[in-house]
Amino acid sequence: MPNVSVFVDVQNVYYTTRSSFGKNFDYNRFWAHVSQQYQITQAFAYAVDKNDEKQKQFQNILRAIGFEVKLKPYIQRADGSAKGDWDVGIAVDMMEYAAQSDAMILVSGDGDFDILVERIKHKYNIPVEVYGAPSLTAASLQRAASRFTPIDHSLLL
Repeated sequence: MPNVSVFVDVQNVYYTTRSSFGKNFDYNRFWAHVSQQYQITQAFAYAVDKNDEKQKQFQNILRAIGFEVKLKPYIQRADGSAKGDWDVGIAVDMMEYAAQSDAMILVSGDGDFDILVERIKHKYNIPVEVYGAPSLTAASLQRAASRFTPIDHSLLL
């Protein structure tokens, strides 16, 4: 089987599946689905660390499945807004692992990744599959993907 590197934008998939379906993404089913087609050589889950006990349990579940969990501190600004996205970190890691992968999978609906997906496809000549909630995945990201797999009830808890 071809090897694949997996990159999950945890915050994005959480909010888009909750908004679209009122349910959570099933990481175990996702792993099983991908494992039927590929040898997963590395898998990263990018999350924001709010230092919350329930969140720590979730992160341990991700680790038990096989993900390396990368955490960034959650920053609450004085004006009430918050910061904690992983876009640059995901992009850097995807570029780093592209040369050693037969394919890549990105789980996110964030349109900011469309340029990254296009660049990896052309520079490394490998497919980049995108999984996302259909109604909340940017059309530009869906077009950029070698294959777009809509998250549906089969990948939800």
